[in-house]
Parts: sequence; C-alpha cells; structure tokens
Amino acid sequence: MNVQLPLPARVQAGPRPKVLRRGLRAGRGAGVAGVVLGLLLAGLAVPAEAATVYKAPLRTAARALPVAPEVNTGYDRDRYFGTWKDANRDCQNTRQEVLIQETRAALAFTSRGCTVSRGRWVTSWDNRVHTSASTVQIDHTVPVHEAWGSGARYWSQARRVAYYNDLSDPRTLSAQTSSLNSAKQARGPEAWMPPANRCAYIGQWVAVKIRWGLRVDAVEKAALVRFANSCPNVTISVNRA
Repeated sequence: MNVQLPLPARVQAGPRPKVLRRGLRAGRGAGVAGVVLGLLLAGLAVPAEAATVYKAPLRTAARALPVAPEVNTGYDRDRYFGTWKDANRDCQNTRQEVLIQETRAALAFTSRGCTVSRGRWVTSWDNRVHTSASTVQIDHTVPVHEAWGSGARYWSQARRVAYYNDLSDPRTLSAQTSSLNSAKQARGPEAWMPPANRCAYIGQWVAVKIRWGLRVDAVEKAALVRFANSCPNVTISVNRA
C-alpha cells in the first residue's frame, strides 16, 4: 500500500539541502587560519590543503589534481564502506534522502513512510523522467572502488563510511537511470562517460576528488584535462570533507 504524503518543505524550498553537516572543530579552524595568515604575511603561496573551501576554474582544478598510481588491492565494499545509513534516525536511509532531495514532485512512501516509492526524478546522465523509485539507482559519482584505489584505502573506517553516505555535497551522490549506472560500474571518465551533460559530469567528478582529497592516475588525469579543455571553464567551488 502506498500512502500519499505532501511534498516535504525541504523539497519545496528548491535545490538539494545539505542534510548532513560536518563542522570543523574550532581548534582546527583556528590552526588552519593561523597557518594561512602566516604564509600570506611571509609572501608565500598557500597550499591547497590549507584551505577549507577550494575555488578554481574547471581547467585549473583538473590540472591541479595530484597524480598517483591507482592501487585497488584489498578492496571490499561491504567491509570497508558499509551500507546506506540513517544518520538522523528518521527511518529514511541515505538512498531515501537522495530521492527526497532530488524529487520534482510530491512523493509517495510505503505504509511506514520510510521508503520512497513514487515521485518525479530527471536523471542528469540522460535527461530521462522517472516516476517510480525502482527505476533509479543512487550513484557515487566517484565509485567507491575508484575511491579506494585513489586514497580511501588509507582512511579511517569512519571516513570511508562518511564518504559512502555523503549528503553534504549533492555532487557526491545522485539518482541515475539504473541501466546506465550498471553500465558505468566502477569506471572513470577515461573509460566511461554518460550520454548527456558530460561537462557537468566532469565538473562533478573533479569536485568530488577535490572534496575528499583523492588522487588520479595518469590516464584518468589526461582524460579529465582533455574533457575540461572542451567544456565551459566554470568555477569549481568545493567544501573539503
């Protein structure tokens, strides 16, 4: 049985809200500010890692991504990244939160109100309209397998789980047509690109890599730079995780 519920206020308000927020501790923020101020007074460049918010044109951002070989040994998705969480304990896990945030129409839930069954989603990879939640999957823009090989293997378990369930930046997770998400699997832009909105996809990929401090391998970087060169040189703005 489906229960029709009115569109939540956070959907009516417009763009996806930042459901989960991870604030910096005051001590850390003060320390970073002190380092940045000292470097500026000394006339030195501020390293990218010292800034909480990163801003740069797309082509600059793509070229600035650090290069390292991708190492995927030991990858185990369930063991190291877990599953969808219900961080705010409202009975709706991360998948449901993304569906709620991205719907363009009123939602229908299951009888308990925990699982989205119907709404209206326009998937950005193909501009297709979906009204059944069963026809979309929640995609990690940078797949967790790719994240593991690009640096997440060295993270704490808590950070990997946070990455898997990142709702603070809408570029990390999105609802996409199930068949396209299955076709993408764990491949990066050097091996797979969506049929539509490719420049937006490249910008999202670069933003997620920057947000989470992930590396790129040489082939991946060459593809990102090549695509960025043919796209509008929009400004990438990222809050680092």
